[in-house]
Parts: sequence; C-alpha cells; structure tokens
Amino acid sequence: MKKWGLLLILLFCFSFFAFNNKALFFDNVVIQKYDQNHKKNLETSGRFQKKEVAKEQIYQGNLLLINSKYPIRKESVRSDIVNLYKHNDLIDGYGLLDTEIYLSKSIAQKFSEMIENAKKEGISHFLISSGFRDFDEQSVLYEEMGADYALPAGYSEHNSGLSLDVGSSLMTMDRAPEGKWLKENAWKYGFILRYPKDKTDVTGIQYEPWHIRYVGLPHSAIMREKNFALEEYVDYLRDEKNISASVNEENYEIFYYTVSKNTTIQVPTNLRYEISGNNMNGVIVTVFLDQPADTHEGDDVE
Repeated sequence: MKKWGLLLILLFCFSFFAFNNKALFFDNVVIQKYDQNHKKNLETSGRFQKKEVAKEQIYQGNLLLINSKYPIRKESVRSDIVNLYKHNDLIDGYGLLDTEIYLSKSIAQKFSEMIENAKKEGISHFLISSGFRDFDEQSVLYEEMGADYALPAGYSEHNSGLSLDVGSSLMTMDRAPEGKWLKENAWKYGFILRYPKDKTDVTGIQYEPWHIRYVGLPHSAIMREKNFALEEYVDYLRDEKNISASVNEENYEIFYYTVSKNTTIQVPTNLRYEISGNNMNGVIVTVFLDQPADTHEGDDVE
C-alpha cells in the first residue's frame, strides 16, 4: 500500500508540474499534405462558403514577407500601434530602452504573455530596444547609418509593427539566458527569430539574435519543424497550396490562393479563420479546426 501511495503522490506531482509548465511539453508538431477528398467533402457539406477577397488583401496580415525585394506599404502598417511606455499593462515583466518604443498593441500583448512564461522559468531580464518605426524615422536612420547598418524606408520589418528587437539587461543576446530562451521557445507563442545564423544566404541579413517577428501559430511551429526562414516558408505554402498541421494537439488547415485581382476563395462557415497576404502574389487562409467562429481576434481575421 505504501508503494502505491507513493506512486500516486509522484503521479500527482508530475501532473501538477506538467500543468504549470506547459511550455516544456509544447513540442508535438505534425505536418502533412492536405487530403483533397476531405476538402471536397467539406465543400459539398456546406461547412465552407465562398468569400471574395480584394487584391489589397495581399498586403495585409501577419505573414507579410518584408525584405529587399518586397517592401511594406504604408497602408499595410498595423493599425493598433501604441507607445508602450504609456501602457503599463503591456510592459509588466520587461523593460524599455527609452520612452519612445512603439509596437502593435496586440503583438505587445502576445509578447507580454510569452515573457510571463519565461519568468516562470527564471528568465526575467528582457528589454525591448526597438519596435515599430514609421517611414520618416526609417529614412533618417538609413541616412545616418548607411546601407551597412540600416534599410531604406519600407524595406525594414520594423516598419510593420510586427517586429521588435529584444535585448537583455545582463549581456548581449547571443550570450544571455534571454537570447537562448527566445531561440528555443519563441515559436511556441507565434514568434520567430527572423534572421537566424544559418539563413543569412536566404534572408540577406546578418545574424540578429535580438530581432523577433510575429507570424502566429501554427506558422511559427511549422517553420521551426522544417527549419524555414520566412522566405522559405511563404514559398513552401505557395508550392504546396494546402497543408494540415497539428501543434500540441491543436489542429489547423492552411490554404494558399494566388490573387491577381479580386478573387473568390473558400472559408469555413463555423470555424475561426485568419486571412493574411504574403506581400507577393497571394493570400494564406489559416483554419483553426478546434475553435468556433466566435473566437475571432486580430485585424487580419475575417
């Protein structure tokens, strides 16, 4: 009996530990080709409906590719940009380099959630050094620092509101616990390390362990699983057209549509979904199979 009692106590402790440390177990990612027969069954069952998307949708959303070939448009900048210094509720758990750090409010909320979980693992010296920069600020920076250290207005991810530079108050991010934690865990919260060390030939940007970008789940998980930079990922979706993914037992379906003019696409009638352009030639529809339609959030969600 004593042995059984001890076993039950150990199982309870393990279950409690696992429940309060979900991030440690958040690594089950399965990706597979989409079942086209399943798609046809859904369409005929009435669970999908037709929706017209305007060509401008190509330039909106979390999955925009922004680089030297594909600049962001002014009208594509996130609409909820705020000064973080003036929103104490958004900066709990991390510091700001100065009082003029701006970011999308919804992205800041997701970042705060991530940092709160990092604190539970003893990682707590995060510092945002740069967030959103408008086109005028980017132009000044480019003129002052030159092409070796800055990008022209519109060609920097900082012009979108989706990206931020994160530092540590302890040491440089390539050595800091904060940098190591982000590299291993940011994907679990929808963020990616945008310019990894092994992808400089793909991104055209030197290794930046401080620069993270929000793309959302399941995309961050798929990119990690396949070791994709964002450039590779948007090409992958364009080539595959449809894929299915399971991340920590949450299920998703992803569809790519080429858009050259106003285009009719298929969207679910009763499930949450997001539409994002790729800033190139199409839109990506992400269907959240385990979430009903009334859970919509974010300005790229229909």
